Amino acid sequence: MKMKLREIENVISDYHWMSREVDRLQQALWGSIGSKKSEGVAQYGLAAVMPKGSPGKSQPELNAMDRREKKIYKKLQRYDSMTRAVEHDQELLKEDLHKTIYDCMMEGMSYRATGKHLGISRGKFYREKETILNTLYQKDQKSQIIHFLTEEKLTG
Repeated sequence: MKMKLREIENVISDYHWMSREVDRLQQALWGSIGSKKSEGVAQYGLAAVMPKGSPGKSQPELNAMDRREKKIYKKLQRYDSMTRAVEHDQELLKEDLHKTIYDCMMEGMSYRATGKHLGISRGKFYREKETILNTLYQKDQKSQIIHFLTEEKLTG
């Protein structure tokens, strides 16, 4: 269990650089920030009724990719699913303090800076962090991070 809690903690702490890496990899593959199109802009005429296509790569496109692009694409999928899992699991927390600590961990703040920011002692911070990790571990049926780590172990 101790190892699993450390793995969960590492996934949450890695969120800040992985989300930036997702953007960079999308830029490398598609030349712009992937499937993040401007939303909320109305289209008129033929543009409104024409099919838009899917945001991912089609099977013929995947087959035509060279080895480097395939590696980048696999990495992009892995990091994207990991960042989505971290974002999803924040909703499993009930207390505002826990959500704030989780958010600070996602932003890559040091534990000392987070404790100072919240005005709590180092001991209290570590107790609350352990409570967060245990909460996610105990909600393994709902936790996307647990599902991600389990799949990693099965496929890796």
